[in-house]
Amino acid sequence: MPKNLTQKILDAHIQSGDKIPSSPVDVKIDQTLTQDATGTMAYIQLEAMGVDQVKTELSVSYVDHNTLQSGFMNADDHAYLQSVAAKHGVLFSRPGNGICHQVHLERFAKPGKTLIGSDSHTPTAGALASIAMGAGGLDVAKAMAGLPYTIPYPKVVEVRLEGKLPHGVSSKDIILELLKRRSVKGGVGKIFEYTGEGLKDLSVYQRATITNMGAELGATTSIFPSDERTLEFLTKQNRAQDWKELKADPDAAYDELEVIDLSTLTPAAACPNSPDAVKPIDELKGQKVDQVAIGSCTNSGFEDMMKAAAILKGKTIAPNVSLVVSPGSRQVLIKLMENGALQTFVKAGARILECTCGPCIGMGQSPKSEGVSLRTFNRNFYGRSGTNSAGVYLVSPEVAAASAIAGVFADPRELDYQDSDFEQIDYVDDSMILYPFENPEEVEIIRGPNIKPLPLNDKLPDSFDKKVVIKLGDNITTDHIAPAGAEVLPYRSNIEKLSTFVFRNNKEGFDKVCKENNGGIIVAGENYGQGSSREHAALAPMYLGIKAVIAKSFARIHLANLINFGILPLVFANPADYDTIDEMDELVFDHLDELSADQPLIVHNKTKSLDYALTPQFGAQDIPVLKAGGTLNYIRSMQD
Repeated sequence: MPKNLTQKILDAHIQSGDKIPSSPVDVKIDQTLTQDATGTMAYIQLEAMGVDQVKTELSVSYVDHNTLQSGFMNADDHAYLQSVAAKHGVLFSRPGNGICHQVHLERFAKPGKTLIGSDSHTPTAGALASIAMGAGGLDVAKAMAGLPYTIPYPKVVEVRLEGKLPHGVSSKDIILELLKRRSVKGGVGKIFEYTGEGLKDLSVYQRATITNMGAELGATTSIFPSDERTLEFLTKQNRAQDWKELKADPDAAYDELEVIDLSTLTPAAACPNSPDAVKPIDELKGQKVDQVAIGSCTNSGFEDMMKAAAILKGKTIAPNVSLVVSPGSRQVLIKLMENGALQTFVKAGARILECTCGPCIGMGQSPKSEGVSLRTFNRNFYGRSGTNSAGVYLVSPEVAAASAIAGVFADPRELDYQDSDFEQIDYVDDSMILYPFENPEEVEIIRGPNIKPLPLNDKLPDSFDKKVVIKLGDNITTDHIAPAGAEVLPYRSNIEKLSTFVFRNNKEGFDKVCKENNGGIIVAGENYGQGSSREHAALAPMYLGIKAVIAKSFARIHLANLINFGILPLVFANPADYDTIDEMDELVFDHLDELSADQPLIVHNKTKSLDYALTPQFGAQDIPVLKAGGTLNYIRSMQD
């Protein structure tokens, strides 16, 4: 029977489970990656499992998020990460070497491999025909310990690309078109597989923009075939030996189809405050712009930088615009230095940032009050930029550069510049990647005062009464739950301190409400937990005593994180019940010793004398984990 590309790779890695959409399957993981904002906790968890050496083919620890060292906290984390990597068999990419997704794409991703990373944009590696998925740090730690990764077997959506992109239109506009069609929850439980004649004109960097931002669809991942363009990229990276041809069989079947005629696309922007609020630039043209940021793991590749440089060459940015540029990797930065493009940016008036996530994760460069910021990033959630009143738009590098010159939203199709396929990078230097020690027993783990012990949950009681400590609407992101930014990120390894920031933009003093009521219940609408893979959005609420989240639906990664930390994820069997619950209603959970994945849980609203049927969002295999109070408790109990 013919197979599509997803089935070829995924099925070869499935260790158990039925290959039926939505049915859980256990997947063998070849590679892992972590970044410093989530990785510190992942390695604390790995240590708690008692693992001496990682069991994967390759694991890499990157430092790319918390590089703004305004105190000792981030430096403490970096020292811990470097020492734990050296001891446990993990490669370590030093601060300044680049953003994890771009460096992994350039140096380590391989066609046909599986990869999970403690960052939701790990699907970037799908540009090299990897099944690459974002996951919580605990799931990554489990994979490093040699355990499989459990996912619902996905549906596969064929995205057939036809035609060729016109001048001034970018691969960013392809994924924005898909977001406009599908929305931020339109990819849940699905993998998007790209096919068609349009592929031949898309380089690996262009494909990476699409797979990276496919995370905003809520998709499990996105994937491109391994073809001549893949070989071209790997050859320039001195990795031609890693190439093999991989593509769908002729007449392979798919669950759904999207057809995009590239020749009909126009430059677009995702408007505040969601990646799917997409409008054509024609509707925004002429509106004033205050800030432009070019970079992030979505658009900081060599071609992105070169196309922006081609537009900026010989010009100066408008007086009202602040322009920042952050190349995605050190090899890109050095190539820009060698070919003069970096000088072009500086002469145009750009401020050059280091090769990190930076403004995308709220680490610096916040816009002014009520400012308009055009960013080549992947997320524009409320407050993520660090300025709650700012309007953040997601655009291509071409739109960003054209608008920086004009001082208003501008259409790059109206400019005369070179937009041909730029030669791939042929500069390779891995000197900023450190390999593990040959004698790991000699390595001493460095633990500064910001490295706090891992908080653990209690076992799930047979019954409990808790109040609804917060009621939320649709599309609550992990940025809402556990905010990003320079003020908060340094405490990712200090859950006690981090918990004081939970829901701070939704309910001031949320942590105090939880402490006063001995924890509680969260009630939310559709797509709860979309966005980043940060497990802190489950771990910090667990620390505050949250026992259950009742929502209309959940995002995939956050759902797994809730289970990992022993928080019951439940969905209203009757969505109208959501309207009958108010904050501080007292809910009674009984008979949890009889918890079932197949039967609704009946919860009593003691305040209003109402009963609710709640559908479990976990499988039978998750019940022992939930009863133990989370995955680490469960693993420890199995070792006793």
